[in-house]
Amino acid sequence: MRIPVLLTCLLFALSAHAAPQADRIDESDKGSDRGLMGQLQQVRQSVATRTSDLVVTAIGFLDVPYRFGGNTAETGFDCSGFVRAMYNQTVGHLLPRRAEEQAAATEKISRAELKPGDLVFFNTMRRAFSHVGIYVGEGKFIHSPKPGAQVRVEDMSGSYWQRRFSGARRVPAVQEDVRGAVGE
Repeated sequence: MRIPVLLTCLLFALSAHAAPQADRIDESDKGSDRGLMGQLQQVRQSVATRTSDLVVTAIGFLDVPYRFGGNTAETGFDCSGFVRAMYNQTVGHLLPRRAEEQAAATEKISRAELKPGDLVFFNTMRRAFSHVGIYVGEGKFIHSPKPGAQVRVEDMSGSYWQRRFSGARRVPAVQEDVRGAVGE
């Protein structure tokens, strides 16, 4: 049962961020335009690769046990420790330690804008942003849920998660990388 979910998540993550083909440029276009288009294509591919790597890396930690305050595979993860470790290990960006701090340090996006690698937040302790996971695509997210459980993929459309959804966020470091790569 777990293998089909894992394969679906991996395939979706890799395909969802497949960089689109670069637009063809007419011969009449200036050389500098071609350079900018090339840079933009390179940035798209870089961001896509990094977010796909993030999801693939996170999937590799399925079944690691939950541990309150945990932030390594050896000791176990709590929700924010898991997200923090995945971003630090894969993207090289160190997020704050607590879920609500992670929400405050990231860019608000709508649920419709979610892409693999974005963060999803839930109200699981009678306060917004008390739980966090990483969106993997097709309405699913990976997280370290609770004591006695392990890192797993869940469907956000389930009634429990739908009722508790607090919001979606995007880590700004990826956006900063995009701006820096095109010289802004």
